[in-house]
Amino acid sequence: MTKRPGRNEENRKARTLRCVRAFVLCKTAQEYFFTTAAISSQRANYPSDAKHAASLGITTSVYSAVKNGQTEKVLSDASWITIARKLGVSLRGGMEWKAARTATFEYITAQLEFCQEGGLSGILCDMANIGKTFTALYYVKGHRNAIYIDCAQVKSKQRLIRKIAKEYGVSSNGRYVDVYDDLVYYLRSIETPLIILDEAGDLQYEAFLELKALWNATEHCCAWYMMGADGLKEKINRSIECKKVGYTEMLSRYGDKYSKVTPDDGKERERFLNEQARIVAKVNAPEGTDIAQIVRKSGGSLRRVYTIFELMKRA
Repeated sequence: MTKRPGRNEENRKARTLRCVRAFVLCKTAQEYFFTTAAISSQRANYPSDAKHAASLGITTSVYSAVKNGQTEKVLSDASWITIARKLGVSLRGGMEWKAARTATFEYITAQLEFCQEGGLSGILCDMANIGKTFTALYYVKGHRNAIYIDCAQVKSKQRLIRKIAKEYGVSSNGRYVDVYDDLVYYLRSIETPLIILDEAGDLQYEAFLELKALWNATEHCCAWYMMGADGLKEKINRSIECKKVGYTEMLSRYGDKYSKVTPDDGKERERFLNEQARIVAKVNAPEGTDIAQIVRKSGGSLRRVYTIFELMKRA
């Protein structure tokens, strides 16, 4: 015969359940807070609430409710997650990564500003883990009409163009030709738009051709900045050597050259990477951290620096 738990045991379980529920509610409230804060901070980059709402994939009425502090039953959990992902809000309590003015950060920021102000285009091809993506995302947060596209997530022509349209708050649904034409019209109508294409080497051939067409349609009106690892440079050069249609014209529209920030010499490059790791670690490390040890463990990789700090936080 199974013994019934005593009243004390039942009370303990009830208290535990209430604590768990309270923790979940508190965590959810924190997630809402950080997500709504990110929405508010991004608003300045859009000309209207309607455009901002469209870029987030929500209606203007829902946007207005969220803007006024309403969070419960306004959006589904899936919609909150989508918005949090888009705005780079961590839902697992990851450490806040502060911007460090490394050589890569300064170089890319200067190039992005130059391109956006002059309606120019450029290509950066350099090694991974040096801070290219972080710098681009940081730039977009503080500059109106600048958007960031991760091409690895939108490799095809249609997904790429629809994604660019959505980022600007232009309708990305319906017939593709209408989305394309509306995007061109909008880019020619706003001040100094800049489109940053990260991981551009992952784009399919048809997407590259469509980028060339979109560049032609927005010449002198829109700035473009393409980024990738050394594979992007090899892909373009190989396609040009094979006389593949569109690549020679594409390169010419992006300045006919590849930018790079890391030194070619092996020893100089090692010093460069370690110095970047030191700068980033110094800005983000908890007080009392052995910076030199972090740099040695990271091998100059900024992604490893972040991983080391995450492990330290959980220890």
